[in-house]
Amino acid sequence: MQHIAGALAFFALVLVGPAAARAGTVALTFDDLPALSILPDQAYVDDLNARLLYKLKRHRFPAIGFVNESKIGDLQPEHQITNLARWLDAGMLLGNHTFSHDSPNKLGAEGYIADIARGEQITRPMLEKRGLKLQWFRHPYLETGYPAAVRNQIDGWLATHGYRIAPVTIDAEDWEFAEPYDDAIARHDIARQQSIRKAYLAYTAIRIRWSQTSARVLFGRDIAHVMLLHCTRLNADTLDGLAKLLRAAHLRPVSLNRAMRDRAYRTPDDYAGKDGITWLERWAITLHKTLPEQGDEDPPAEIQAQYDRVDNDRQSNTNR
Repeated sequence: MQHIAGALAFFALVLVGPAAARAGTVALTFDDLPALSILPDQAYVDDLNARLLYKLKRHRFPAIGFVNESKIGDLQPEHQITNLARWLDAGMLLGNHTFSHDSPNKLGAEGYIADIARGEQITRPMLEKRGLKLQWFRHPYLETGYPAAVRNQIDGWLATHGYRIAPVTIDAEDWEFAEPYDDAIARHDIARQQSIRKAYLAYTAIRIRWSQTSARVLFGRDIAHVMLLHCTRLNADTLDGLAKLLRAAHLRPVSLNRAMRDRAYRTPDDYAGKDGITWLERWAITLHKTLPEQGDEDPPAEIQAQYDRVDNDRQSNTNR
């Protein structure tokens, strides 16, 4: 509880600190469509999509969802495809997140490229029927290829097939909170649900503030941010809270296309390591700058422990 209390104290700084004097923008991006959930329940997945899209529309927040087409066959394909169509019906965009959500470190360049191509078989025609293009790609785990030759081969294929890579500058590790939250819902544990929502929003406030501060260290100004989220019941249930955090940080949601006009995204990314890291960390390597330590922390220990109890895959999978 001390960790959560400290997080809430830091959240108070967000409300009154220097960031409140500035205006900025952020693109909201949601990975793992049709949904990330430990509950194999089609009605649950349908409901969380409906809740999330309703709130995005109510707040007039543009967003893009990145699809893992392998998930379509995990439950009822017709319903899963309908959920993707609902995103487009709501005025949102869709992007490619590979078919299987596997790592280029595991698959190698050729296998990873094949997985990307397999991941557009349903999404691309769905977009084209509406006069839209499939142009955005998000790397699972933010792993872009290792070593440099592998990354270069992947980058080359993406470029020649009309893709742009969706970067990330704000990452609140929401997946680590989301699966314990699903478990709490399945167990009808209202108090635990409330506790997880509170911890998640407090931690998200910390990560937003760290990203804003880090961007100023790198560029001497505020930039248009790109926030990594997942299509989960937790984000559906906390979107109103996230909207308050964004207002407190003076971040106005815009489309990914709009955010990417910021010249910060023309900064070279020289990173070709195994780990998946944000673009702030990548740019820090390129620019030979050190990012702030305050706010660069892991989710609360009690959340990590809950995650490990419901999905003990930490050694092989970061779920990003």
